[in-house]
Amino acid sequence: MVRFKNRWLLVELLPIPAPLPSQTARTQEDITNKQIWAALKQSVITHFGDTGWGAVGSSLTIKYFSPRTNLCIIRVARDPHKLAWASVTLMTTIDGRKFIPHVVHVSGTIKQAQLAAIRHNREVVARYRARAKTPAGYQDSYEEFLQTSAQEIEALQD
Repeated sequence: MVRFKNRWLLVELLPIPAPLPSQTARTQEDITNKQIWAALKQSVITHFGDTGWGAVGSSLTIKYFSPRTNLCIIRVARDPHKLAWASVTLMTTIDGRKFIPHVVHVSGTIKQAQLAAIRHNREVVARYRARAKTPAGYQDSYEEFLQTSAQEIEALQD
């Protein structure tokens, strides 16, 4: 028996601020897994046609998205994972809002994607702390955020 082999893409969706104040009413918290999936589907069809969607479509799922951190974990079959990776990179909008997708990590197991997501969150918080020039022993709200985000990410199942 042959098992289904996956690749897991850890993607950071960096929002581009709207030029007009009236367009900022909708935030990233409005975005759902379904909207990300639809935008990714449209990107695959636009850039690789129906053949590309046929290769990727049956295995493509959005396993996790955090509007707070803008991190997304995407599962795709191993063979067409580069096609999905290219489509994520070429994606520009999700539900009318502009984003810059940044593929942070690609792995073969969900566990490695989870560890990379937790590590990425810690690096981002460390950058915020360095920018704020806080002392090492300073307690802030980031500690609680890191704990809750790590618990959310570790709760994912394959």
